Amino acid sequence: MHERQLDIEAKDGRMSTFIVHPERGGPYPIILFYMDAPAIREELRDMARRLAATGYYVMLPNLYYRAGVMELGRIPMDPNAPERKRMMDLMGSLTIAKIMDDTDALLTFAAADSAASKGKVGTVGYCMSGQYAINAAARNPDRVAAAASIYGVRLITDQPDSPHVVAKKAKAELYFACAETDHWMPLDQVEPLTRALKEAGANAEVEIYPKTEHGFAFPARPVYDKPAAERHWERLFALFARNLG
Repeated sequence: MHERQLDIEAKDGRMSTFIVHPERGGPYPIILFYMDAPAIREELRDMARRLAATGYYVMLPNLYYRAGVMELGRIPMDPNAPERKRMMDLMGSLTIAKIMDDTDALLTFAAADSAASKGKVGTVGYCMSGQYAINAAARNPDRVAAAASIYGVRLITDQPDSPHVVAKKAKAELYFACAETDHWMPLDQVEPLTRALKEAGANAEVEIYPKTEHGFAFPARPVYDKPAAERHWERLFALFARNLG
């Protein structure tokens, strides 16, 4: 595998981005991998490598670059811990509009890299970034062919850029993986999400993972569920294979 960490010029500054793809061959279809709230860490880089190993050009940007933050380290479970408050403040500082500007910068950079395909793109976002993966598909309907939200949050809001609203603009196949127990996206929001997507005519699937909690796909989390995590990988690989080749 070929991997590197570099700064990409974005609208609001230099966005540090981890890029990984197979060493030989190519060009490879692009997958934009949006981080979760605890920020960039080796766990996410390993997940990016796993995606890339199946034949993709994976970009994992540091979405906290505006605050000059790269890695947060261990986040205590205590909701009152200062480290957790800092994480929540950083998460709250982001907007869909900002991340869409970042997405434009990522695609512009990739367009000049011979290892990256000029064809269809895939997106995936975990936790806070599920909304970004879906909005990227809506913003770039002729480019993004597959988008996945993995236990995404804020999927139904009263804002015009709410994922359940903008999904109708996407031409991509959309996939939503939801944990059965999720404080951030409780089950009573899953049915309205499913209904809204159907009414919008979106090519979308919403799947509930039984007996799982928010964060089940991350190996370093106490709630890690290996069977569910492996199922989510199977679903991602199939989604991207169908739509990106």
